[in-house]
Amino acid sequence: MKKLAQTLLLSLFAVSMAVVPLPGIPDNQVVAATSAKATNEIEVYIDGSQVSFQPGPRQEKGVTLVPMRSLFQALGADISWNEQTQTVVAKKNSTVITIKIGSINAVVNGETTKLDIPAKVIGGTTMVPLRFVSEALGAQIKWDNASRTIHITSLEAQQASQEASKAEGWQIVAFNDDKVLMIETDRSQGSGVVIGPKLVLTNYHVMSSAKSATVYTMDGKKLKVEGIVAYDEEADLALIQTSTELNIDPVLLGDDEMAYKGDKVYAIGSPQGVQNSVTEGLISNIYYDSDKDIETFQISTPIDHGSSGGGLFDEYGELIGLTTSKYEGTSADIGFAISVYNIYGLLAKYDNAPNKTPVFMPSRLPASLSGMSDEEIAKLMAKEFGGIQAEEGTAELTDWKVTRNSTDGLVITANIQTSFYMYYAESMAKYSRIWAANALGDLKPLLPEGEKLEIIIYYDQTFGYKPSGIDSSELTSLSDGKWQVRYPVIRAQLKDKGYIYIRS
Repeated sequence: MKKLAQTLLLSLFAVSMAVVPLPGIPDNQVVAATSAKATNEIEVYIDGSQVSFQPGPRQEKGVTLVPMRSLFQALGADISWNEQTQTVVAKKNSTVITIKIGSINAVVNGETTKLDIPAKVIGGTTMVPLRFVSEALGAQIKWDNASRTIHITSLEAQQASQEASKAEGWQIVAFNDDKVLMIETDRSQGSGVVIGPKLVLTNYHVMSSAKSATVYTMDGKKLKVEGIVAYDEEADLALIQTSTELNIDPVLLGDDEMAYKGDKVYAIGSPQGVQNSVTEGLISNIYYDSDKDIETFQISTPIDHGSSGGGLFDEYGELIGLTTSKYEGTSADIGFAISVYNIYGLLAKYDNAPNKTPVFMPSRLPASLSGMSDEEIAKLMAKEFGGIQAEEGTAELTDWKVTRNSTDGLVITANIQTSFYMYYAESMAKYSRIWAANALGDLKPLLPEGEKLEIIIYYDQTFGYKPSGIDSSELTSLSDGKWQVRYPVIRAQLKDKGYIYIRS
């Protein structure tokens, strides 16, 4: 189950509620521990202190029932009683529990839960299921059958214990630094974390187009990657296997249910190839996509290109996510990490996979462009090369056309999104060059031997007036009195050598 923010409208629980003492229940039922223990008597301890109930706990069908008021008071909850409906409402912080005597159902924060045993009145005292009430209030409960003892740890005691176990930043880094690796593929550079003797966890997008890869350890060793053994494309996770054992202890996986907005986190990765850089920040937000079953942390921890697949660690030194992406062109440090919740899912998928043979992802491109029609090539370009990812977002490329002739070879053209280009032409220049280089590199093996390839991306805009200052070769008068401005912003050519021109 995922944590979801819930707004409690307490007034809804107060309608028709007359607050009166519960019938037949003394105000003070929590008394000092007795020194003697009767045969078969169940003892209950909350945060190490014994609680004596009057009447004592009793079991029915394996469920322990205890006096309601005593239990709620011992766990720090306030209660009210509606005599008419025989319903009790208990509230502690943001948790509201509604229990009706004799009903098999209870309501916690508006959600109905089925009880194993309903609350009931025994000898004038209202008795409730101990485990249900305790866990509804965030407590942990353990049963010792040999001593017939129940130990309850309140939410406050759990939080205090966790607070005491937090480590200093340098301790977290010292414990995890060697567990984070740099990854270089034939297409990109990223990061990864050690998850097993030969297993490294990283982002899917780091490995999706790779045909080979190498991991680099902190002590300078490099190991060949044999391939991917499990992946989740939607969650952007991939598990890769090295050719030899890493001889590095794996990271400790944390609990996403214990990660809260405002928690301090540490990122370790290799931004821009600067190996194992450390930054700190906060969990700025937590998002859960119920349709895709994906949890994402928004983080203020500074990350950059090359940080993809790096480790995000909490204050206990446990991995709670993989740094994945960020908003660029802003000073707000808006980054994102895939939660450990989805990492657990990927590892379960790997454990249950019958075939764990490492492989690199098959190419999305055909083996050759030979035999493909111009329309088929245009559709391929739109699908696989239809956008240029820049700092400010993605510039869409549309209106793909393909021509062939003996002089120019294969010529592929498209139009860039005019509004995006007008705003961000200068800042996206370097990304346009990377896009063009990747396109030439991907298409070169698909060309018939000796054929020339040219890719031209145009700025193409129509105006209701004649723009001034435009070269006449780039300005065309249209029949309806409008004017077309058209000029190449990317021109990439390839035969024996490649050439790329970018107009910003």
